[in-house]
Amino acid sequence: MGVQRLAVACGALALCLALTTATNPGFVVRITQAGLDYANQQGIAILEKELAQLKLPDISGKSGKVRYELSRLRIPNFRLPYSRITPVSNVGLQVSISNASAELDGNCRVKFLLIRSSGSFNLKVENVYIKISLRLGSDTTGKPTISTSDCSASISKVRVGFSGKLRWLYNLFHKTIESRLRKNFQSQVCDTVAKSVQNKLQKQVLTLPVTVRVDNKIGIDYSLVAPPRATAQYLDLDLKGEFYSLANRSTVPFSPLPLAFPSDHDRMVYFGASSYFFNTAGIAYREAGALVFEITEAMIPKEAGFRLDTSVFSAFIPQLEEMYPNMPMKFRLSAPTAPFLTIGPGGISFQPIVDAQAYAILPNSSLVPLFLLSLTGNVSAVINERSGRIVGRLDMGRIRISLKNSAVGTFQVRMMQSIMNVLTSSTLLPRLNGENLLGEWGCWLTLHAGCSIQMVPAH
Repeated sequence: MGVQRLAVACGALALCLALTTATNPGFVVRITQAGLDYANQQGIAILEKELAQLKLPDISGKSGKVRYELSRLRIPNFRLPYSRITPVSNVGLQVSISNASAELDGNCRVKFLLIRSSGSFNLKVENVYIKISLRLGSDTTGKPTISTSDCSASISKVRVGFSGKLRWLYNLFHKTIESRLRKNFQSQVCDTVAKSVQNKLQKQVLTLPVTVRVDNKIGIDYSLVAPPRATAQYLDLDLKGEFYSLANRSTVPFSPLPLAFPSDHDRMVYFGASSYFFNTAGIAYREAGALVFEITEAMIPKEAGFRLDTSVFSAFIPQLEEMYPNMPMKFRLSAPTAPFLTIGPGGISFQPIVDAQAYAILPNSSLVPLFLLSLTGNVSAVINERSGRIVGRLDMGRIRISLKNSAVGTFQVRMMQSIMNVLTSSTLLPRLNGENLLGEWGCWLTLHAGCSIQMVPAH
């Protein structure tokens, strides 16, 4: 009894560890039946070429008093007029081919008593049905794996024709030949499919990268965190969805939460992103030094109605005009901490903290630090898809300002908020939306039909 209790306890502990160490995805790709139909169009042409290269062994035997030998068997063409790929729960994918046909020819030698003859033959195979089950998985590096778990092939009609002067002799054993060729053909079809999956498809899949450079500073890890999950309507790929700095990849200080991905399956492909996906992007860009922006006089549109110089700010900081009269200024904006985003029904929202360092530009072009402001505000982003690319637009509410330090004495910042709101709305936001950092991430699967982006709240 003690041993049984220990075994149960160990089993429960193992289950708990497995559950707590399971990795949730930061990004999910859902491929529906419509998406698989598109993939089928591309893949069936490849399969036709592979089947047309079937290598059938020579056949020899005896039928009554007739000895025969078939050699140099080849398949001039193999046609697959109807095929479909469907997801299968707990397995992966199933490829169904019906009404396929093929032609087979070769050389034939026959011996009947003292009669010897040689010639050629042609075999027509019709109503071929092939069913292939593909098991999907993942390896330790997060790359997908694929293997043939089952294959069956059946042929309902075989017709063989011989050429030569003694065709009547061949007809004595044509039924035996048709039976053997049908059996060999059915066996070779599945052998060819299994070898093609193992030697070509799987090897090609293993060459797929699981990380990619977004730009010269940032990369993204989209390795699988679990084997692909198939249902009767779609195939889900759970990806890590983690951005990282190319210069120094560090451990993310938080883990992705479970996603409540909708059960939609009308479009070809769906992309689901969690807050983890975007928050790792914020961390990576900050570590790479990319979250630094400068606002200069040249960037301010003329319709803003003011110049970026000390004379404008002297209305709030009188001593500024005395220390640096009529000198141009610039602001350098940076993020002291990575922005933390949340996803809701309307899109993405976050409250970034931005340090705005003001400088006076001296006649010799050197910079003199004036004051450092802390800016906070509500920012929202709407994410969508356009032409196979992930795109987004940022909107910002009114910002709040506090003074962190000053080299020109203390001053009230409340009245300065209007200027800072003009600078951010007229200069900073157009620049961010124009660069469209979201567009750099792209869609990793570009298709000719529907693609839907889902912002998925975590549970």
